[in-house]
Amino acid sequence: MLQHIRIVLVQTFHPGNIGAAARAMKTMGLTELVLVNPRLFPDEEATRLAAGATDVLESARVVNSLEEAVNDCVQVVGASARLRSLPLPHFDEPDEMAADVIQNAQTAPVALVFGRERSGLTNDEIRCCTHQVSIPANPDYGILNLSQAVQILAYEVHRAWRKGEDSGFAYQRPLEATPPSREQFLHFQAHLGRLMQESGFLTQPHARTEEQLQALFARAQPSRKELSLLRGLLSALESHLPKQ
Repeated sequence: MLQHIRIVLVQTFHPGNIGAAARAMKTMGLTELVLVNPRLFPDEEATRLAAGATDVLESARVVNSLEEAVNDCVQVVGASARLRSLPLPHFDEPDEMAADVIQNAQTAPVALVFGRERSGLTNDEIRCCTHQVSIPANPDYGILNLSQAVQILAYEVHRAWRKGEDSGFAYQRPLEATPPSREQFLHFQAHLGRLMQESGFLTQPHARTEEQLQALFARAQPSRKELSLLRGLLSALESHLPKQ
């Protein structure tokens, strides 16, 4: 579905912004980039700032007009910091836009359109859009770099997608955070209980101390590696107990 979401940059002046936008796209799983009359492309500066997202640049299409870039799209969202008098539906929040875009992109292409670095989109270009979206910012200084704006909207789209039930997105976790198996945790509990008995820490046969300590470690949810460290600590302490 993310392949149906197209990023369109209109008359980008600095080629470095094209590369940075490609990088922002790739980090959020977006791959389709269309450039409308860029001042300079391809360019070494674009490649340098793409920083590993050169595949997005290499597959980018260059077209002569915004109409050509979006004619096959079922939804075209223009990013604009300025409120226009045009009667287009307007998203005040990027996450609201993203939720709508994700629905429309299930079966057909949609486009997010970004204008020139200094002047944005013209009124005629806004008329090519079906919706507008703004990025809420400091009213005294609401200036965003082009690639920053692409990153924010791309992130919101990716967020809306990965929250879907059928996205299959898996959050990255370090291997050290892998939880122990139930068998490993039971071995630890048995080891802990044996050491408490052998050390004389438990003197009453019906004391709840062992049960309470086991509950403490269960609440702590140690990782597999952390549990292994605890087992090592218990073994080291056990080796110093007098032999029975």
